[in-house]
Amino acid sequence: MSNFEQQKAKFRTQAGFIAALDQSGGSTPKALRLYGIPESAWSGDAQMMDLIHAMRTRIITTPSFNGARILAAILFENTMDRDIEGRPTAQYLWEVKQVVPILKVDKGLEAEANGVQLMKPMPDLDKLLARAKAKGIFGTKMRSVIKQANPAGIRAVVDQQFEVARQIIAAGLVPIIEPEVDIHCPDKADAEDLLKAALIAHLDTLPKGQQVMLKLTLPSKDNLYADCIAHPRALKVVALSGGYSREEANTRLARQHNMVASFSRALTEGLTAQQSDAEFNTALDKAIESIFQASKT
Repeated sequence: MSNFEQQKAKFRTQAGFIAALDQSGGSTPKALRLYGIPESAWSGDAQMMDLIHAMRTRIITTPSFNGARILAAILFENTMDRDIEGRPTAQYLWEVKQVVPILKVDKGLEAEANGVQLMKPMPDLDKLLARAKAKGIFGTKMRSVIKQANPAGIRAVVDQQFEVARQIIAAGLVPIIEPEVDIHCPDKADAEDLLKAALIAHLDTLPKGQQVMLKLTLPSKDNLYADCIAHPRALKVVALSGGYSREEANTRLARQHNMVASFSRALTEGLTAQQSDAEFNTALDKAIESIFQASKT
């Protein structure tokens, strides 16, 4: 069985969750600040990226971070292009940790229109996908944001996501479609109803044998996405923490049957550069276990 087929089988059969380690250039300063590294600690993007890679390396190489409880890790392009302990990051994740490597491919968000933010154009996506495939990446992730229950806006988000998803599938990768509903959306439940209908309609159009994953905000109505989870074209449906604390995100996730976490801030909450290795591992192990248990419901 190829690595790709082994990785697909892991998603189908194993309990666990996705570690989202894909902060981009825009969100990296905040991630470092929460980790205990102030902006005065670096000058320029190169130093900032060195620091965030050191943080990610520390997380990934910690004993508690492994494929027993973690299905996959989402990487930023800069992380994919670097090494961990002398191996390319994607190779290290799979060969050493048995964690499936996934790549964030979007280039950020457009300005809000019709209550949503679409993805910016990705003119070099085919080149990036070819490079990712060559490096052993299994799948991709791309994010849009829904801020209002605007039917036209939500249709546009899902149309764009699936259009790009088809390009990713054609490149031999599995796309994670992430139409995030802002947790502060004033009509969040209505937006989620519209989103679910649009997702099902698009899943129904995918040819037999093609699959995507969905990364969705923890819904206001419990088990709203059960039909998406049961859909044969959905390999996995995962939840983003969306700004909720880990405790709140875990509590909400535990109520969603067969939906698993894909947490970023909620995973790294409480980890700092100042902790000893033993303290860091204990804190990360506790975080991983709590998210793992919430994902098993």
